[in-house]
Amino acid sequence: MTSTTAARPLPARAIPGPRGLPLLGSSLDLLRDPLGTYERARRTHGDVVRFVVGPTGRRVVLHMVFEPDLVRQALADHGQTKDMTFYTAVAETLGDALLTSDGARWRRQRRIIQPLFTRQRMAGYVAAMAEEATALVASWEPAAAAGRPADLHREMTGYTLRVIGRLLFGTDVDAAIGPVGAAFGVLNRYIHGRVVSPVCWPPHWPTPANRRAAQARATLDAVVDQIIGRRRTAGAPEADDLVGRLLAARDPDTGDRLDDTEVREQVLLFLLAGHETTATALTFTLHLLGRHPDVQRRVRDDARAVLGDRAPTAADAASLACTTRVVKEAMRLYPPVYGIGRRTGAAASFGGYPLPAGSVVVVSPWVTHRHPRHWPRPDRFEPDRFVPDREAERHRYAYLPFGGGPRACIGGHFAMLEAVVATATVVGRYRLATPPGPVPLATGITLRPAAPVPCRLQGV
Repeated sequence: MTSTTAARPLPARAIPGPRGLPLLGSSLDLLRDPLGTYERARRTHGDVVRFVVGPTGRRVVLHMVFEPDLVRQALADHGQTKDMTFYTAVAETLGDALLTSDGARWRRQRRIIQPLFTRQRMAGYVAAMAEEATALVASWEPAAAAGRPADLHREMTGYTLRVIGRLLFGTDVDAAIGPVGAAFGVLNRYIHGRVVSPVCWPPHWPTPANRRAAQARATLDAVVDQIIGRRRTAGAPEADDLVGRLLAARDPDTGDRLDDTEVREQVLLFLLAGHETTATALTFTLHLLGRHPDVQRRVRDDARAVLGDRAPTAADAASLACTTRVVKEAMRLYPPVYGIGRRTGAAASFGGYPLPAGSVVVVSPWVTHRHPRHWPRPDRFEPDRFVPDREAERHRYAYLPFGGGPRACIGGHFAMLEAVVATATVVGRYRLATPPGPVPLATGITLRPAAPVPCRLQGV
């Protein structure tokens, strides 16, 4: 993640960091291997690291912080903004929705949308999650019988897209899923390219990448606008799905509603954030269970003890303690959001290093989740790190799969419910076996597998 402003002079006390190349700074290292670069920086330079990024004319400075106290300061202190290249690229491509907006616009959107994500509302979404999970495991029966492996990432992406599509669109889900999935694949690659490329053409220039992105965005707009228009024409915008609820929602302070453009932009954000990050979390949860049959047996026992032969409910999800610990540990090792940036609103000191107002500070859940002062044996898969007593003793900002502070992900509880429901349903039906060796990773907008993630299935 980078800023659009020019690099500033170093403060009085120089922050350590890699020297990088004379013309590009650390750009190539961050482009080729951002996760490894972050980890090496912490080991070599400590918990506050300065990166110089980009060619002359676009050169910027990033200040990365890894210690949980500094992470809390970066995310929870007042006055921080999202005025950065990453969020600008998302807003230019998908609209200025809750993820990217700032100031009064963000506060208004948050007030209107927050009631859609209460725990009571979340409980009403679990039935759709459970029905889609049941349909998913039934669809795997031919592959299991034939001994054919399933690609976990492809299957989990399809599952989460169907869940969020169904909750957004209701009965319109089947018409929307195909074009939505294809369009988001194009836009994911496009946004990442605009953030990391040394050369970034204006979005209105008719380059091949810009044209592909414009066509994908037009496809998404057409799907969403058709549904919104149908609701307006029918005179019943309050249909019991997220589109209907967005149309009907009001600002509790002013009574204002979202206009059609704002509704469309929020829907696009929910589609992107609501399926891709949870798909990654589920993919690695099942992959890790396939590598650890002893833990998998515990999850299966957990599911059988709580559910028996029935589909899970919201109340059941809270009782699936072992399953929840496994999902949390998978997101510790493979946080879907691997980097989060903020711009400081005022001068501040991080770890004794003074930063001027307007500095860019980046936290990396990937590195903080492996910080050896807070996570013994950080690279090992140990779900019991998340038993209640150990969680209570841990620094609040040592674990941040959904960010933190006032801009923490509004859908974090939704994602946990969906992942726990799906994991319990899958493991209750199949034994999973995944091959040894690391899964190659892609660092686009979010963390994802860079290749298929095979898994063999055996009925239980």
